[in-house]
Amino acid sequence: MKKLIVGALMTGLFGLTSCGTGQKKEAAQPSYAQQMIASHGLGDFYCNRSYHDSLRTVMWDYVSGLVANAVLQAWTLYPQHEEYYQAVKAFADNSTNADGTQITNAKGQNALRPSNIDDLPAGNVYFALYEEEMKRGHEQDAQRYKNAATMIRQKLKYDHQRIAAGLPGEGGFFHKAIYPNQMWLDGLFMGSPIYARWQHYFGDEADNESWSDIAHQFKTIHRYTYDADKQLNYHAWSATPEDENSFWARREEPHKGCSQEFWGRGMGWYFAALVDVLEYMPRTHADFPAVHDILRQVAAGLKRWQDADSGVWYQLLQYDATRCADGVGDTIGGQTYNVGTQPNYLEASCSGIFTYAYLKGIRLGLLDETEYLPVAEKAYNGLLQQFIRPREDGKIDIIQTCASAGLGPAKDPSRTGTANYYLAGKDVTVVENEGKAVGTFIMASVEWERRQQ
Repeated sequence: MKKLIVGALMTGLFGLTSCGTGQKKEAAQPSYAQQMIASHGLGDFYCNRSYHDSLRTVMWDYVSGLVANAVLQAWTLYPQHEEYYQAVKAFADNSTNADGTQITNAKGQNALRPSNIDDLPAGNVYFALYEEEMKRGHEQDAQRYKNAATMIRQKLKYDHQRIAAGLPGEGGFFHKAIYPNQMWLDGLFMGSPIYARWQHYFGDEADNESWSDIAHQFKTIHRYTYDADKQLNYHAWSATPEDENSFWARREEPHKGCSQEFWGRGMGWYFAALVDVLEYMPRTHADFPAVHDILRQVAAGLKRWQDADSGVWYQLLQYDATRCADGVGDTIGGQTYNVGTQPNYLEASCSGIFTYAYLKGIRLGLLDETEYLPVAEKAYNGLLQQFIRPREDGKIDIIQTCASAGLGPAKDPSRTGTANYYLAGKDVTVVENEGKAVGTFIMASVEWERRQQ
């Protein structure tokens, strides 16, 4: 199967060279990245079950930002598609005021809520927009994007709540203000890459402290969530497991403060964050080896848990499809939640982002190609076979995606972090064309297609 797919990419998707001219003929069929962008990336996708029909008009959100950033990555590979760039620029302009000092949401309110790390990653689009607008001589727009990116970085570095001195994990960013003293794997993707990009693009080269701060986030969460026996990281950790908002956390060692399961997309966010940060982190920095070692541990663990038959990964990484919700549910405060018998399933968004991180890590020389390219190739072929479905109108869909998942807070006791929750929870439904799968598939495809050129 691998040879068939690679052959299609090399001929049908990227075109043939005309003899004697050195020019490429027009491709017979768009690449998978281009197909997904035409089908859903420029519109017609969901953000946490909320439907949107155009990237150009959707407002600020980490899911729409993920799709926008994926489309922008595709534009760097296919710059002839100016519509990709313009759609992402329109997305940014929709939410950013004229001088870049305010970012607004769909309600016209400040999109950057106090200490909410999920509000930040859409800003990753600003850096490529800044560079391109400078090249095009549009200095006012470029400055606008720089100002907005700087505002996000300052808000994270100086205003975002952190685990207090005297507690385990001192200095770690809260995932959100409503989750006090909690760090989630998701949060490393939401905050650290934009912090690292800002340091690379606009920071002082002598500012070692900020790079140490970025590294500290990874070193902290890895210290507390990594299970060396399973070679996986628990979804989240609380420095104060006795807090009512951390009712899901373990109260005893080992892994005190950790949630109970290894959630696929949470690990995906974490894996991608490591690669995205190490892309920019100075290799001479004292903390680079430690963060790089964490990346290698994560890559090795995910290789171990890759499904041997399909090449992709399950929603709950340590189980296969024989693991089901137990039909009894979880009882919290006398109420029962998450009752069902749904089986564990192969999940699209985590499989897409794992594939992206492997391929990008290999490209950057951060992961050994001999060891991990076979993993990535099997994974990419698995994405196509397991999750991509052609439609009669010529578009493609991506299926089998976890809509959302979280832990608590106290006002939402159904989000228990158990296997029952991740398989049968009220918000953990299985959907198609969700932006978190659309975006990660485009990102994986861009990395795959980059190798073919």
